[in-house]
Amino acid sequence: MSEAVSFRLPSAGLVDRSHSVRFRFDGNSYEGLSGDTLASALLANGIRLVGRSFKYHRPRGIFTAGPEEPNALVELRTGARREPNTKATTVELFDGLEAASQNRWPSLKFDLLSVNQLAGPIFVGGFYYKTFMWPAALWEKLYEPMIRRAAGLGSASQLPDPDHYEKAAAFCDVLVIGAGPAGLMAALEAGRAGARVILCEDDFRLGGRLLSERHEVGGRSAAVFAADIEAELASMPEVRIFKRTQVFGVYDTGTYGALERVSDHLPVPPAHQPRQRLWHITAKRCVNAMGAIERPIVFGGNDRPGVMLASATRSYLNRYGVAPGHQAVVFTTSDDGWRTAADLVAAGVTVAAIVDPRSQVDAAVSGWAGKAGTRTLLGASVTDAKGGTQGIKSVEVIAGRKRESIPADFLAVSGGWNPQVALTTHKGARPRWSDELAAFVPGDLPDGMTVVGAANGVFSLGACLRAGAQAGRAAAGDCGFSAGQAPIPACDDEPVGLKPLWHVAETKSKAFVDQQNDVTAKDIEIAHREGFRSVEHLKRYTTLGMATDQGKTSNIAGHAMMAGLLGRSMTEVGTTVSRPPHFPVAIGALAGPHRDKHFKATRLTAGHEWAMANGATMVEAGQWLRPQWFSRPGEKDWLESVCREVKTTRSIVGVCDVSTLGKIDIKGSDAGAFLDRVYINTFSTVAVGKCRYGLMLREDGFVMDDGTAARFAPDHYVISTTTANAVKVMQHLEFCRQTLWPELDVSLSSITEQWSQYAVAGPKARELLQKLYGSSADLSNEAFPYMGCATLQLGNVASRLYRLSFSGELAFEIAVPAHYGLALLKALMTLAEEMGGCAYGTEALGVMRVEKGHVAGNELNGQTTARDLGLGKMMSTKKDYIGRVLAQRPALVAPDRPGLVGVKPVNPADRLRAGSHFLRKGAASVAANDEGFATSVIYSPMLESWIGLGLLANGPSRHGEVIRAYDPVRNGDIEVEVVSPIFFDPEGSRLHV
Repeated sequence: MSEAVSFRLPSAGLVDRSHSVRFRFDGNSYEGLSGDTLASALLANGIRLVGRSFKYHRPRGIFTAGPEEPNALVELRTGARREPNTKATTVELFDGLEAASQNRWPSLKFDLLSVNQLAGPIFVGGFYYKTFMWPAALWEKLYEPMIRRAAGLGSASQLPDPDHYEKAAAFCDVLVIGAGPAGLMAALEAGRAGARVILCEDDFRLGGRLLSERHEVGGRSAAVFAADIEAELASMPEVRIFKRTQVFGVYDTGTYGALERVSDHLPVPPAHQPRQRLWHITAKRCVNAMGAIERPIVFGGNDRPGVMLASATRSYLNRYGVAPGHQAVVFTTSDDGWRTAADLVAAGVTVAAIVDPRSQVDAAVSGWAGKAGTRTLLGASVTDAKGGTQGIKSVEVIAGRKRESIPADFLAVSGGWNPQVALTTHKGARPRWSDELAAFVPGDLPDGMTVVGAANGVFSLGACLRAGAQAGRAAAGDCGFSAGQAPIPACDDEPVGLKPLWHVAETKSKAFVDQQNDVTAKDIEIAHREGFRSVEHLKRYTTLGMATDQGKTSNIAGHAMMAGLLGRSMTEVGTTVSRPPHFPVAIGALAGPHRDKHFKATRLTAGHEWAMANGATMVEAGQWLRPQWFSRPGEKDWLESVCREVKTTRSIVGVCDVSTLGKIDIKGSDAGAFLDRVYINTFSTVAVGKCRYGLMLREDGFVMDDGTAARFAPDHYVISTTTANAVKVMQHLEFCRQTLWPELDVSLSSITEQWSQYAVAGPKARELLQKLYGSSADLSNEAFPYMGCATLQLGNVASRLYRLSFSGELAFEIAVPAHYGLALLKALMTLAEEMGGCAYGTEALGVMRVEKGHVAGNELNGQTTARDLGLGKMMSTKKDYIGRVLAQRPALVAPDRPGLVGVKPVNPADRLRAGSHFLRKGAASVAANDEGFATSVIYSPMLESWIGLGLLANGPSRHGEVIRAYDPVRNGDIEVEVVSPIFFDPEGSRLHV
């Protein structure tokens, strides 16, 4: 630990020196302090090398102190909680933290893939567009697999994520983004006015740059000033402070997306706590105080470990009490860099030289250097940082024609500041270039947003405090709150002069623009030479700014260099705009709790517990669990159970839970006209008390869904849908009602969950229901004919009764409010069992529907038309409806289109399987000869044979023909006869009794 002690300053910083924290990096144990980040703790332990670059695998160190970090990407934790590509500069140190470097093999110090640096002349901008074009045959065999193996940085865990994530909504009058000096003052003034305020700060401590500077504000240190404001804000009941929370997106109507890292700073989230929480914040006004990002300068070796932004150097010195090295060179084009040099000297770190390309620097900025004996080189530039894997050893400097080498173990660089304008562009606006600041500043702003402080190009402390306070008062005033103007604490308005320098042209080594993607100055030149000069083309050709940092430290330098090559101004060249999310957001946070069964929550019918108690095997149907079959003692397999249910239903009576079918209530004087427009047949002519089967098309003419519509009153229909399509049909109908025909008097309600519904089928179905209703209802064929419906009183419950059949038997469907569903099921089953009947599940239901040739989900697969299914005669020629025109396209009415047929094996003992392809006898088993496939296959206990429905080219005209059912996956190849799809009771005599 001796080396670690030498880099931890004896007294400076805001860390808790009484609380040590142990952590591991690449398998080695280290010690940090409470309040450290992983980056500051590594620096305190003398760790310079923390990663390897993406393309060249060059050694990389810690470059910044915030979320803009391009280099120090690490894997955190192990096992199922392993998280790759995390910025070490934002990781709050906790006891037991496990971190590992990435993108290296076999070790960080000795990485074999660093040999890629020798291929530098090949791996230039756009090389992948040119290198892998020939020979084409090698793309799938060699190039693509090779690229996929090399792509990426860290490795995600392949195990299920054990943590959970939440989503939450918040509402406020004023949202303040950023808790630096401007943001703190804005929140304070708005809070004092009584407004509801939400203050979001991505750091674990409020203060922003105040925590990293030696400023005094109102006679207090900057850090104490920030703490005092935080305490006052915390005492205000209408103010909410969200630490560790990044606002990542701006959306319509004052909506903002934010990610709160609830437990990322802990080894394991506490019980019942999420790891992260996604916030949906709605604000009347927003004060954007996100600050600015210091920009680097492009010169040789500027990516080496030991090269660091000057502002980051101050953060490590003043906030974390860590010296990034023993002997420094400061390379600055701005007054701000001189403050870093002064802080280094004050901390006892040797500053070998201050290098500034400007010929003159204000004495108020540089005067201290002469008194301290610090060497200053004006009119000079750094051309190269020399060193090895572990860091730099010297800095090459040029002044005029004179070159010299200055020994140093780290280099602090300051090229000016770029306001964080990303959030201001999320609604499509573009930033504007400021020649005075040599930076882009916000242009048109999203409605309700004000930008203040460094984010607006105001860099002096006093100006930030004043602008923040004014913006907070104005935002509160816009929301109807007012308060007196409080005095601004006294502080310095430090000089902010600069001279932009993007690239030191005299360098002879690789000079990096985008350090994460290994984009060099040469790559910018190549893009210019090859015609990729637009900033959008430049980005995609070179991958500039396409990494996890989204070009926060590289984009402007790259665009400025292109502007220089083009001889144009930055206003003409422009810059790319940002889109949400501004910071990386985990997919788990976006999904929130909606995953696994929370994503597709299992719904249970009212009769679920009864079914489970009576031997049901359940199956998922859409979002529901339905009984698939009911096993009885002595039955050896599912097929025996299903055959029993079918035979019992067809000979006596069966009861099936059909509650999961979609049910939509449609009311209004135009309800009939509305249904006429969405179904292919006419519903406005259906008599009250009658039902009609209908088919619904998509706009492209293909079948969407089928079902029945029952008319209970002139202005009241109830339609049914398939279980799987219930939500889709409801969405479709709402779209039609709200968008296509808003003039119609129609209201829609999904009532699927409100009603429990049971099918009662079989020769004794009427007898069973007559016993249930007693003398209160006449269910004779004359009084209640096929396709009838009525609301009937069942005791003190209003029930709905439909005479519908999916089985081809005499059948009814009875519906009651869902809280009576279990009681009704028990009553039905008591009567059914007294008669020798049974309950049947979806498998028996499927058997009976295939025996009767009824189409269902397998045939309604989104690729079939009404004609394909033998329902073309239902298509009305007297009215218009959705899909009518496109259903007439030549390809959809061609006679050789696959049409619905029945198929049965020539040898009844042969097993037919769904999915088998239809081939003519003697035809080769190749795709060119494919004429269709079997959609639904069942074993029919009534026919004692496997049978099926299928789609066969020109099928309806081929009844009686023998073809092959070829199943290469399951080694099946049998002869089948093409027959009518109606296998059982084709006359329908059992249906109408």
